[in-house]
Amino acid sequence: MHRGRKKTAVDAVLYIVLTLFALLYCLPIIGMVGTAFKGDAEALSNTSLLPAKPVLDSFVKVLEGDFIMTTMNSLKIGVIVSCICVVLACFSGYALSRCRGKLFALYGSGVTVLQMFPMMLMIIPLFLIYKNLHLIDTHMSLILSYTCLNLPFSIWLMKGFFDTVPYELEESAYIDGGGRFHTLVKIIIPVSLPGIATSGIFTFLNVWNEYTFSNTFVKNPQLATLTVGLQEYLSQNSNSWGQMMAASTIGIIPSILFLLLAQKYLIQGMTSGSVKG
Repeated sequence: MHRGRKKTAVDAVLYIVLTLFALLYCLPIIGMVGTAFKGDAEALSNTSLLPAKPVLDSFVKVLEGDFIMTTMNSLKIGVIVSCICVVLACFSGYALSRCRGKLFALYGSGVTVLQMFPMMLMIIPLFLIYKNLHLIDTHMSLILSYTCLNLPFSIWLMKGFFDTVPYELEESAYIDGGGRFHTLVKIIIPVSLPGIATSGIFTFLNVWNEYTFSNTFVKNPQLATLTVGLQEYLSQNSNSWGQMMAASTIGIIPSILFLLLAQKYLIQGMTSGSVKG
């Protein structure tokens, strides 16, 4: 009885400590949301995390500007890149998981090197290539760049997940007369949805939060992404901190909803895909 009470007390203290750490970790987000409800004037005078009197002026001004346009640009690019990476990663990861030989070993090593290579060194060469191909100030330049950035990780993630799928499932499909492509599409991919969801989520979040490539390759304000669009609230002479925090607050909502809807698949995909690979 005494041991049970002691364990309960220890658990209570542990939960309190973890809650305090969680609140400490969330302080920047709390400050961002609080500043968003302060408005521009109070944001410069009130240093507390929460506003004295919450107002919606910053949100109204943000929604009246180009915020929706830049958000839709980021959403479009993120969805397209995620779909491309998921499809290519499924085929490449399956090939690395099931096929053996020097060619596939070399391909796997190449994917590893690409994943370790700092892509920031490629900004200038990519800019020159896109300029010669007339892709500057187009979303295609961002789609190609983001696909190359995220594809190596997606391939290895799917390869590790396919390694956990029993080969007996494919053998049963082969006995029933199914081909390799049919088996992959009808048998392997349906049981690999957690890994696919994990790959898509990580890719989408990386694209949604990326700034450097977008700021380099796209200068047309009509094609700007959300991260670049946030710059309009900062200038040399004045800073609209309330509007910037309001835009940032709205900007994190899609990624949070995306994570909440796919949380089950994300956790299952991360744990299953890490068993092998």
